[in-house]
Amino acid sequence: MRRIGVDEAGKGDYFGYLVVAAVYVDSKEEQLKALGVKDSKLLSDSRIGVLAKEIKKICKYDIVKISPEKYNRLYKAFGQKGLNRLLAWGHAQAIENLLSRVKCDLVITDKFGDESYVSNALIKKGITIKLEQRIRAESDTAVAAASILARAEFLKTLSSLGREVGYVLPKGATHVEDKARELIMKYGQDVLNDVAKTHFKITKRILKN
Repeated sequence: MRRIGVDEAGKGDYFGYLVVAAVYVDSKEEQLKALGVKDSKLLSDSRIGVLAKEIKKICKYDIVKISPEKYNRLYKAFGQKGLNRLLAWGHAQAIENLLSRVKCDLVITDKFGDESYVSNALIKKGITIKLEQRIRAESDTAVAAASILARAEFLKTLSSLGREVGYVLPKGATHVEDKARELIMKYGQDVLNDVAKTHFKITKRILKN
């Protein structure tokens, strides 16, 4: 079954990019399964890096990288339900980019928020395609492959951001406050706009102290 799977990484991480990946899967699905492609949350970072390289050799794909600075700007611009609208924008952009290179009638994504977010974002781009939004969509090989590419790119960009500021930036949204305070002490509070998703409640807690 020819289809495009879409997934994101970095949504729950305070530091780093939001990354959306789209992967086109056709008759090569068995190759992906043989490699052990599955939900990236079930894989180690090192394994994700290895699989991402193999997926790129087998499948056509697109990756949309949204830097923290752009993320914070778009989050404010989208207003109410900013995160879901931003996610939908990223999904639609990746789908549009990939559809410029492949012919496909079906897109599968993980379900977040109201189903209309992604479909409306696609309509705005003039894209008409069958869209399936599923809970635990990563059980589908195409979405699992997308989750791996997105996570691999997230880890790569997080490392790159860390080098820019001279710190190893932690993943996730716990155990990040000390690092954020160190950054503010060195660069001032504006640095958070360049490395973090500032709408997280963590930001208010840090700036209060």
